[in-house]
Amino acid sequence: MTRRKPSAQTELPLALYRKMYLIRKSEERIRELYPENEMKTPMHMSLGGEAIAVGVCDALGPGDQVLGSYRSHGIYLARTGETDKFFAELYGRNDGMARGKAGSMHLSAPEQGLIGTSAIVASIIPVAVGAAFANKRQSNGKLVAAFFGDGAIDEGNFWESFNVACLMKLPILFVCEDNGFAVHTPASARHGYDSIVDIAAKFRCHVLQKDTTDVEVIYKLTRRGIGLIKTSQMPCFMYLKYYRYLEHVGVNEDFNAGYRARTEFEEWYQRDPVSLQRKKLLNGGVAEADLTSIEWEVDTRIETSVARAKAAAFAPAEELDREVFCDQH
Repeated sequence: MTRRKPSAQTELPLALYRKMYLIRKSEERIRELYPENEMKTPMHMSLGGEAIAVGVCDALGPGDQVLGSYRSHGIYLARTGETDKFFAELYGRNDGMARGKAGSMHLSAPEQGLIGTSAIVASIIPVAVGAAFANKRQSNGKLVAAFFGDGAIDEGNFWESFNVACLMKLPILFVCEDNGFAVHTPASARHGYDSIVDIAAKFRCHVLQKDTTDVEVIYKLTRRGIGLIKTSQMPCFMYLKYYRYLEHVGVNEDFNAGYRARTEFEEWYQRDPVSLQRKKLLNGGVAEADLTSIEWEVDTRIETSVARAKAAAFAPAEELDREVFCDQH
């Protein structure tokens, strides 16, 4: 299938849509394949949060660095745009980005700025601050974006890291992705304060927030935050809300668990980020055939990557001992 070359006005919106569609369809394919029990890794799915991952990652420069939590599919796919190593890793194969040892929760692509993701809540935040400190010492102009959920701000190392970043005026963007819950617990049962945004504003940093699922709005907000960091030499705390479509860990719905109602999802789904961007493109003059062509290309690439992953070999036994300790040779 072929499509027309996008205009200057639609090039960025189309690129943002392509990446959100890639994330959405990759995770939908994971949901279909996971019951086969060939993917042995736990899954923390990103459905519903695609606009944050894509909006922020696309606003960053190619030399900037990213760290994230165990809900890592979105930022990995947004940052790299590749699916071969991604699916091979989920299948535990030797062709994966970590030869099958990282699974879903420890994805990385250092050559493309994704330093890593971690299964321990809030554990990447001090690492991100350390990277920002190194960048400042080296005067290399790199900026760090640290993605974390609302539950991470209940951890002491968030406050220690945030404080020292503000104290030392480090080039770091704190991206708080608030999906309303820390596992199953709402903020009202965890926080002895009303607003993290109000508290963050008391520190020497910039604070930005938007209640939106519009990827273009998040992209522009991130660009504004990056500009503030670079001109003022101060960190930026960005607070963004979204709704997690599936269970905390796994590929299923959990509305029968009793801690949230399906009506919440239905209200949020009226603002689904992927559908919203598609409608905006159509209303802006992009042809349906052009969008269908993009979607077909992405769908085909995903199926090719899945087939390659399933056909790939597992890593040899000696791989278990590699990269566990630093190799001095």
